[in-house]
Amino acid sequence: MKRFLKALAWLVGIGAGLSLLAGLGLYLLLRASLPQGEGRLSLKGLSAPVEVVRDGRGVVRVRAATLEDLFFAQGFVHAQERLWQMEFQRRVGQGRLSEVLGEATLAQDRFLRTWGFYRVARAAYAGLYPEEKRVVEAYVAGVNAFLASGAPLPPEFRLLGFRPEPWTGPDVLVWAKMMSFDLSGNWEEELRRHRLLARGISPERLLELLPPYPEDAPTILRAEDLRLGLKREEAASALLRLAPPRALEASNNWVVAGSRTVTGKPFLADDPHLGLGAPSLWFLMALEGPGYRAIGATLPGVPGVVIGHNGRIAWGVTNVGADVQDLYLLEEVGGKGYRYRGQVVPYRVREERIRIKGGKEEVLKVRETLYGPVITDALQDPPQTPMALRWVSLDPEDHLLMAYLGINRAGNWEEFKEALRPYSAPSQNFVYADVDGNIGYIAPGKFPIRKEGHTGMVPVPGNGEWDWLGYRPPEAWPQVLNPPEGFLVTANHKVTPPGFPYALTYDWAEPYRAERIREMLLAKEKLSLEDMKAIQQDQKSLLYRDFRPVLELLSPLSEGSRAWRERLLAWDGTMAAGSEEALVFALWYTELTRLPEREVGEAYWDEPRYLLKALKEGDPNCDQPETEPKETCLDFAALALERALDRKASLGARTWGEVHRATFPHAVLTHTPLRRLSDRAVPFGGDRYTVNVGPFDPVSLRMDHGPSYRQILDLANLEASWFIHPMGQSGHFLSPHYADLLPLWARGAYLAMGLGPGGRTLLLEPGR
Repeated sequence: MKRFLKALAWLVGIGAGLSLLAGLGLYLLLRASLPQGEGRLSLKGLSAPVEVVRDGRGVVRVRAATLEDLFFAQGFVHAQERLWQMEFQRRVGQGRLSEVLGEATLAQDRFLRTWGFYRVARAAYAGLYPEEKRVVEAYVAGVNAFLASGAPLPPEFRLLGFRPEPWTGPDVLVWAKMMSFDLSGNWEEELRRHRLLARGISPERLLELLPPYPEDAPTILRAEDLRLGLKREEAASALLRLAPPRALEASNNWVVAGSRTVTGKPFLADDPHLGLGAPSLWFLMALEGPGYRAIGATLPGVPGVVIGHNGRIAWGVTNVGADVQDLYLLEEVGGKGYRYRGQVVPYRVREERIRIKGGKEEVLKVRETLYGPVITDALQDPPQTPMALRWVSLDPEDHLLMAYLGINRAGNWEEFKEALRPYSAPSQNFVYADVDGNIGYIAPGKFPIRKEGHTGMVPVPGNGEWDWLGYRPPEAWPQVLNPPEGFLVTANHKVTPPGFPYALTYDWAEPYRAERIREMLLAKEKLSLEDMKAIQQDQKSLLYRDFRPVLELLSPLSEGSRAWRERLLAWDGTMAAGSEEALVFALWYTELTRLPEREVGEAYWDEPRYLLKALKEGDPNCDQPETEPKETCLDFAALALERALDRKASLGARTWGEVHRATFPHAVLTHTPLRRLSDRAVPFGGDRYTVNVGPFDPVSLRMDHGPSYRQILDLANLEASWFIHPMGQSGHFLSPHYADLLPLWARGAYLAMGLGPGGRTLLLEPGR
């Protein structure tokens, strides 16, 4: 027996040793694919040497003698650090995930192919201006130079067993299309209203459930900012004025004139709120070439700098949420066509061949109309009436890239505006500042001109009667230079004041973040960079401020809820990660959002103004039909507090950050055992309505959207500016720069906006 045990121990030891060696071998193999960061590389396609410097945090500066070499090198570096991310992004845009991931992504591919993102990216590439095309081709050549360099591919390619195809121009443009899709959600709002009406909810009741933007809430532009001749906003029926706050990704930015700063020059702050993941959406980079010098946030897969400064001007962006999508109800005739202007128009059917890992192939037949694709064919729960989509970003011509290249080189307000003239979508709230002391705002984009009576809030008949009449000219875009108030704030709230000639949309974010930013900007006569930081990191909840009177009025149902009611009333409303009050308030508010579930068919109805009115004035949903006697809305609020405390007990958590964690999953590895290496999560504060935003899933309490990038720019000394993004610069999970910025981001720290201490230099040289 002892001999057997010794033999068994020997075998176990050998097995463990072999496993260790195999693991070590795999580790060394994967580690060999880390990018080369110093020395020399010979690359075909360059006309002159290019210097690539990486600092101690992996922030990159590229210096080139020509613009073609500059963007070639940017493509090369992006591929070095983020090739898998770029590959995944283009496969999303192409609708080709199933080729490498199998049937699990087949429904997603069907949806993406139906919309036709890559088809329109190819059309847009064919129509690029010559300068635009040269930049795209130089960038693509840089990506392909990396693929041809013989460098080992990132681990994901080895694990999935395929090699990436060479890059092409449409691969660059398709990710811009996907970003536009991500930031354009009107089609979902139209479909949502359509379904609510189909449930028998009246238009008048919908106005209660989805209140319009408050008339007394702030707008980005004030009446005194506008130099246009104003008339009343287009009239609309009560039904078409429905305006639910969007659940789209949010953002903040603001710019302050020198008259309000301690330096006498403007400050500009920006923090776009987008999906969180591993790696980060952004890549920090400085680009220097002839007539071109820009630093800030870049998008792997796309040339240029998206957010930042160029030494003369600074800019930041948030989503306007403009309504640039319409759903058209189709009157089908015989299943082969639809009625349009009194004629029966046949569908144009295109075939999409979707290859599936393992050798299978599916042929998807997509119906096209004069408006665009019949997108309801791709929905898992389609409405009875088919609907086609008209969307700006499906237009064959798109010069979004040209606009950003122009911004990167603009030296003043007029050049900045001129650069934006070809801008298409997604429309963004651009805030602007320059070293001469000017500040400004503009919302560029292709804004549809609709027939009177058609506001785009609900699907309309696709019979030709409600077709778009064109786009608003750039001269009519909302804009202002040096507003009298001395600052501008955008937080996805309403852009235009009463009297503006047209409506950008009727869907706006709740004004809580905008109100809090304005409140803090007005709290001091002169503001410092530290004040900008304090605003960007602020997690005081104005939602709590609004719901506090409800706590005062409700009658607790137990000693525990009575004690917690007193604690919440004594609380200052700061949704800090370490706060127990923040946890209880978040759970209580989440329970309150369940109020209209029976009526609307949605478990959680995050519409604060509907809930407030219901709790103060009463609502049919407050009575619980399964109980006696009849409950009031304050009874419902008291019961919600009990349920919140029960949930807190079941979670076993004492603080908000214990359960409210900012999560950074890898798109693919999160579904494998390797998620222990790839995924990250950190405790975080805030909620959907705080400036330092922390939106969360009501069931898991997980936060998967948030500040994807932060910058604070000082136009008196741009070298003193700050920026940061979560995770790190590298997309390789074995790199020291894979997640080294995450602790800084989580605690509200920043990097100096430039190269930091330390660093390595890689010289890219022309090859034969």
